Amino acid sequence: MHEGAWTVAEAKAKFSEVVESARTRGPQIVTRNGRRAVAVVSIEDWERKAQRKGSLADFFAESPLRESGLEIERVPDGARPLDL
Repeated sequence: MHEGAWTVAEAKAKFSEVVESARTRGPQIVTRNGRRAVAVVSIEDWERKAQRKGSLADFFAESPLRESGLEIERVPDGARPLDL
C-alpha cells in the first residue's frame, strides 16, 4: 500500500519516505484499521489550503444573490424587552 496510502505501521517505519512523498508527489494518506485516518501534506500545500481568501464582506459582495433583487424588510417594532 504505497501509492499515496500507508498503514500506520508503514508510516512509522518509513516516516522519512512518507514526508518526502508528501513533498514531491502530494498528500499521503495514513490508514488505521483499514480506514483513512490522517493526511500528511507538504507545508506549501497546507499553507495554500489554510490561507483565508478575502474577508466576510468580500464574500457577500461577490455573492450571486447580490444583484438578485431580494429585499428583506424589518418589522419596526423596536427593541424587545429583556429580563436581566
